[in-house]
Amino acid sequence: MSSSYQPHQPYDPSQPRIDAAPPASSRLAAIFAHLSAPIAALLSAGSLSLLGPLLVWLVMKNDPYARKAAAGAFNFNLTFWLLYLLSWVLIFTVIGAVVGIPLIVVLFLVSAWCHIKGAVRAADDRPYDYPFQIRVLS
Repeated sequence: MSSSYQPHQPYDPSQPRIDAAPPASSRLAAIFAHLSAPIAALLSAGSLSLLGPLLVWLVMKNDPYARKAAAGAFNFNLTFWLLYLLSWVLIFTVIGAVVGIPLIVVLFLVSAWCHIKGAVRAADDRPYDYPFQIRVLS
């Protein structure tokens, strides 16, 4: 018996098959999907972070690699947008500011880490699945 035995993974039709390295245009679109959210967030004070990944998802509908990256980035940003909204509500209640301000800092750091990690993986032709997502797009 060989020591490099790997059990067979069952076929999941809901997941796109990515056997070979994606074309350069797919890779660039995936990198842009991961980085467009933090760039848009910086330019719009956080209000348009959903727009970049959504545009990549709409434009690259026929490209499974870029579409999966854009959907993951959008879903992640939607989740974090809602958490940022909760943080601001806590801050404006004054009592919750003790929780709201540190929560915003933590959300910013986790978001930045995840987007950078997603872009680096896309550049290496590896898909990235965001850890916290409300799955709206697929």
